[in-house]
Amino acid sequence: MNVSIVPIVEGYSEVQSVPILLRRIRDELNAYNVDISRPFRIKRNKVVLEGELEKAIRQATRDRTNVGGFIILLDADDDCPAELGPQLLERGKNETNIPVAVIFAMKEFEGWFLGAKESLRGISGVKTDAEAPDNPESIRGAKGCLGANMLNKRYLEVDDQPAFTAQMDLELAEQRCPSFKKFRKDAEALINQLK
Repeated sequence: MNVSIVPIVEGYSEVQSVPILLRRIRDELNAYNVDISRPFRIKRNKVVLEGELEKAIRQATRDRTNVGGFIILLDADDDCPAELGPQLLERGKNETNIPVAVIFAMKEFEGWFLGAKESLRGISGVKTDAEAPDNPESIRGAKGCLGANMLNKRYLEVDDQPAFTAQMDLELAEQRCPSFKKFRKDAEALINQLK
């Protein structure tokens, strides 16, 4: 019987893109018995409140089948992931005996796209000479930075984030974005544990 990983995310675009990213990682590991469940969405300002993450885990466990693990992915925004991450991880582990991983994209999820920008050339209007900036995760306003590299359009999360997620070079993102490296490491560990 297949087991599933339930992503807990904050935005509508992550509901579409995080499963794409997790499936890519799963497929690299040939762990086809691990399903990626429909994400559970909870607003960023709500999930950090006492009791809300716990409620999300309980609800997701009831609504999804064969839950074998949770990956909680949030934007760090201006919070310190080294402080907030362990707090959320402890709360998650206190709520369930199912494995839980907590990852914060430094500043924004889109910072990972900036780190792998060369691999996005020609996708959704990204310029064919687009190059990754130095320290892509340090940029506040990564969405605007992406949009500045797109011809004749602006960056639209719901449309562009899934397309970029499907095409981004995972190795480039890992080399340039420490929070993506952590995401990939934690996702691989959870998938390997379940396969």
